Amino acid sequence: MARCKVCGIQSSLVSARLGVCLECIRSKPEEALPICDLLHAKTRETYDLTTKPPRGEHGLECGQCANECVIGFGQKGYCGLVENEQGKLLRHGGTAEKGVLQWYYDPLPTNCVSWWVCPGCTGSGYPRYAHKPEAETGYSNLAVFYGSCSADCLFCQNWHYRKLAEKHQANLSARELASKVYKEISCICFFGGDPSTQMPHAIRTSEMALTKAMEEKQLLRICWETNGLMLPTYADQAAKLSLKTGGNIKFDIKTWNPNLNVALCGTPNQPVLNNFRKLGQKYRNQRHGLPLLTASTLLTPGYVDVDEVTNIAKFISEIDTSIPYTLLGFQPAYVLSDLPTTSKKQATECYKIAKEYLDNVRIGNIHLLS
Repeated sequence: MARCKVCGIQSSLVSARLGVCLECIRSKPEEALPICDLLHAKTRETYDLTTKPPRGEHGLECGQCANECVIGFGQKGYCGLVENEQGKLLRHGGTAEKGVLQWYYDPLPTNCVSWWVCPGCTGSGYPRYAHKPEAETGYSNLAVFYGSCSADCLFCQNWHYRKLAEKHQANLSARELASKVYKEISCICFFGGDPSTQMPHAIRTSEMALTKAMEEKQLLRICWETNGLMLPTYADQAAKLSLKTGGNIKFDIKTWNPNLNVALCGTPNQPVLNNFRKLGQKYRNQRHGLPLLTASTLLTPGYVDVDEVTNIAKFISEIDTSIPYTLLGFQPAYVLSDLPTTSKKQATECYKIAKEYLDNVRIGNIHLLS
C-alpha cells in the first residue's frame, strides 16, 4: 500500500516510486507532474541522459525524431546519441554509417506482439508475403534492438537499452547489418529502445537488404515495433517499406490522457497519435487482408484503466475498425516494479470495451494475469 503525495489516498495501485495516483495526474497536473518529473530526472541521470528534450537558446536542431531537440553548446539530445560539440552536431549513432544496436536471429514463429496477424507466425498473405500457409518454421527473423529511445517509460521492459545509449556501444553500419540477412531470414524487425531515434540507419539497412533479396528472389518483410515518436517523413518511409514487403508497423500507444503520458513516459503523446492517424488514413485501403498498421497498450495497473482503453479504441475505430489492437498484461519492471501484474478483471473489462469499437482485439501476455 502506497500513499499519493498530492491527495493522500492510499492504495496498492499507487506506485510508491512514482508517488502520485491516476486521478491526481489527470485532474491536478500542476501538482502531480513535477513529482513525476523528479523521478524521471533521477533515473535518467543514472545513465547520463538529459532529463528533458533540450530547448537550448541558439542551439542546433537535431531533426531526428518527434522530440525536436534543440541542442545547446555542450549539450546532448534526449536520446543520448547526439551532442553539440563546438557548434556542430556529433552523431554517435543513427546514421547509415553507425547504429547503436544489438541484433540476433529469432526463430519463427516468435512472440512478437503482432504475431497473430503476422505472415511469419500465421502464414497470412501466402504465397505473396509468406513462405508457407502456416507458421514459417525453419525460418528466422533478424531482430534489431536499437540502444536508444525517444521516450522514458518508467515501466520499460527493455530498460537495458540505456546502457548502450550511455556508452554508444555496439556500433554497426547499415551495410554490416544488412549483410546478416541470408536465405532463411524472412523478415527484419526493428525495435529497442526504439527505432525512432535511428531511422536513417534502419531505413538504409532495409533498402540494402531488400536490394539483395530482390536480386536473389528472396522474400523479405520489413516490420517495426515503435512508440510512434518518429518524424512524420520517417514514419511514412517505414510504412512504404512494410507495405510493399508484407510487413507491419506496431504502434505502442501507451496512454490517451496527455498528462498521464508525460507522467509515465516523460514525453507528450500527441505526435504518436498524429503519426498513427496519418498512416492509418493514408494506407488503410492499399493492402487488403493483411494489416499494415497495428496497435497495443500495456495495461499498467492503477494507471492505464478502462477510460484510457476506451478512448484509444475509439480513436483507432475512427481511422479503421479493422486495425488489430492488442491489450498487454503488465509485468512489474524497471522503476514501476512495485506495482502488481494486471488482473484478469482489468484485462476483461478493457477487452470488452475495446470490442465495442474494434473488430480485432486480443489480450496478450495472458500468463501474467492475476
